[in-house]
Amino acid sequence: MLKIITTSLRSFLALLSMALLCVSQPLMAQDHHEEPAHAEHHDESAHDEPFDAGAMIMHHISDAHEIHIIGDLAIYLPVILWTDNGLDVFSSSHFYHNEKHISNGDENHHYYVHGDYVMHHEHIYMAENGGLSFNEDGVVSNASVFDLSITKSVAGMFLTIILLFLIFGSVAKGYKKRPGQAPKGIQSFMEPLILFIRDEVAIPSIGAKKADKFMPFLLTVFFFIWIANLLGLIPFIGGFNVTGTLSVTIVLAGIVFILTTINGNKHYWGHILWPAGVPAPIKFILVPIEFLSIFIKPAVLMIRLTANITAGHIIILAFVSLVLIFGQSSAVAGYGVGVGSVLFMIFMFFIELLVAFLQAYVFTLLAALYFGDATQEAHH
Repeated sequence: MLKIITTSLRSFLALLSMALLCVSQPLMAQDHHEEPAHAEHHDESAHDEPFDAGAMIMHHISDAHEIHIIGDLAIYLPVILWTDNGLDVFSSSHFYHNEKHISNGDENHHYYVHGDYVMHHEHIYMAENGGLSFNEDGVVSNASVFDLSITKSVAGMFLTIILLFLIFGSVAKGYKKRPGQAPKGIQSFMEPLILFIRDEVAIPSIGAKKADKFMPFLLTVFFFIWIANLLGLIPFIGGFNVTGTLSVTIVLAGIVFILTTINGNKHYWGHILWPAGVPAPIKFILVPIEFLSIFIKPAVLMIRLTANITAGHIIILAFVSLVLIFGQSSAVAGYGVGVGSVLFMIFMFFIELLVAFLQAYVFTLLAALYFGDATQEAHH
């Protein structure tokens, strides 16, 4: 048990380094429509606009360069940019405290400026004439920069991994101090979960002889996803959506793909590239499908985790939006809908607590099944 836990701690470092490389570019999970090219620029404050539920929801589930707490209270994260002039580091508060507006008919769009940079929908570009420019197709024409910033998702990952180190470090320390004795404290909570992953996920899927080889990764990915999901359900700490960010799930699925590929034995590759006992004409149909399945399986892992976690956030935020939408027309309607919305949000919150665990379990189970397929021996 102690060996499994300490090996898992080393796996956390590898997972963190790979995920940071991908999440540092928050371009994959948030892709918004840009304003038309004929938009006019001005610096006046935006006029009052009706509540936009879609914009509010997308803002909360998207990655950002700040962690919004409540009202005007926010934690501004460091912006780290690599340009032709070298490394440039500053606080994101310089962006959020210098808001500009783009008027396009009756619509008003926002962007932020700091020195030579402009931020639009959390994407950072080089400023042109002190602001944002668009080409004829309505796409931002400013030159982009290499963004290595500590975004909200990266901060959530750091917090998750710190918690993992504290929890597993405490458990490992307890086993070292009290070898062979009954678990106490947090050990009593963690040991059944660790044994559950080993006895109910790893061994049945991979086999008793080979399960220990994959246990460090399976424990790492299970607890990482679970704790990250739980962080996203805690109110007033920024609304983290770590595993709902496509960049993070791509890395997790990519590690599963790499481990499956490099551990695949002769039987595994033979079944994919030239399955035995299948007529030759059928092989020309079956082999391409089996080969594509190598990439489809991790893609399914990625999409399932991202979609389920993001959907839970969207549902809760949608019922918050109902209160504000009805409240704009009538205070009575706002209070009336608010009571029902609050009750349903409480119900959904407890459902999401279950989903947080289930998604971590399903991802770990499917990863174990893929590893089992790659390492099983031929049956005759």
